[in-house]
Amino acid sequence: MPAQLSIGISPCPNDTFIFGGLALGLIGCEAGDLDFRLGDVEELNNWAAGNGPDVCKVSVAAAAGLLDEYVLLRAGGALGWGVGPILAGVPGTRLDGLRGKVAVPGMRTTATLLFSMLADEHGLDVSLEEMVYNEIMPSVSQGRCQAGLVIHEGRFVLGEYGLECLQDMGEWWEKRTGLPLPLGCIVARRSLGEARLRLLDKCIRASILLARNQLDAVWPFIVRHAQEMDPGVIREHIDTFVTDYSLDVGQEGEGAVATLLREAAKLSGARLPEGNLLLGA
Repeated sequence: MPAQLSIGISPCPNDTFIFGGLALGLIGCEAGDLDFRLGDVEELNNWAAGNGPDVCKVSVAAAAGLLDEYVLLRAGGALGWGVGPILAGVPGTRLDGLRGKVAVPGMRTTATLLFSMLADEHGLDVSLEEMVYNEIMPSVSQGRCQAGLVIHEGRFVLGEYGLECLQDMGEWWEKRTGLPLPLGCIVARRSLGEARLRLLDKCIRASILLARNQLDAVWPFIVRHAQEMDPGVIREHIDTFVTDYSLDVGQEGEGAVATLLREAAKLSGARLPEGNLLLGA
């Protein structure tokens, strides 16, 4: 097994916060040296679905099609209450009036899975327009799409684009399931073996704790990659998406992840493998 492991994360503040300590070499990883590559959420989903990295941040919805080769780690994910994507439109747009294009941040994303479930529930006849997440709000505000799924830090700046929330998808999920929403997770190749997988999990947890205790040490790394440069927005993003579930998914989080994986498999036709989908506690 190679000493160096390839790892894909997004440039979003929650990921750079979580992995900053490892990426900057502030802590060592007993599982091996990590070779980082940063990419958009759907780029990472597609990378993992192809000849992918050893370790990767992916949408939980995308993970449903990856679990023959990968297992979900317990640490490093984005899961919580009040963290959902926002279906946004210009003022006056109504959810039950959607008939045109809806901008989505990738067909494999959890956001798109949730909207597909919502659209089926409401009988919406819409077409999905795939684009990089930071293009979605301009596309809606300029009228190229009737509505759009806003993810990451976009939820904090809707008003700057003249948009308003049509549906908080996290709130919709929480009412539907009574569970927190699992947005993203860290997957690692099963072939690494359980001992190495546990070391990876331990190192990710240590990186989170370092960032919590020494934010100044990782802050330049976070800012360098952020889309929204306002420090207040960056901090709000981190506070929203890095939760205690990011340290360990926990029993409640396990149930939430399993529920969303089943929904994703049902919609895509994927088969979830037998056995552990998530690294054991």
